[in-house]
Amino acid sequence: MMISTRGRYCLRVMIDLAEHQGDGYIRMKDVAERQGISLKYLEKILPVLAKNNIVDGIQGKGGGYRLSRAPEDYTLGEILRLTEGTLAPVSCLECGAAPCDRAADCRTLPVWTELDRRINDYLDSVTLADLIKNPSLR
Repeated sequence: MMISTRGRYCLRVMIDLAEHQGDGYIRMKDVAERQGISLKYLEKILPVLAKNNIVDGIQGKGGGYRLSRAPEDYTLGEILRLTEGTLAPVSCLECGAAPCDRAADCRTLPVWTELDRRINDYLDSVTLADLIKNPSLR
């Protein structure tokens, strides 16, 4: 498993919105400038987050984006599964994958299954609030 640029940038955007949640709706341009992410790239990320009710967005003057929940209510796992589609370390463990003919005899399947569990458990245990409080987790 490798987290894509999209997943990493999405986390940065979410942290930025969490850190500025007291400012109301945040302009995409402001997030882009603070995070060093192109505005064009953010124009692809933020609407997806809004469509999935991860953030609230409004158009026009005074518009922008803000978190739809408190930072402690977002896990990194939730955010990354939305942007990455899967966090599975091997394709046979991806959600909706066809059953593997070799699963019953696969000597490595228990390793991949445990790794998948640990990845998901860890990412589901870290929240945006944790990243704001403890910068060493970033």
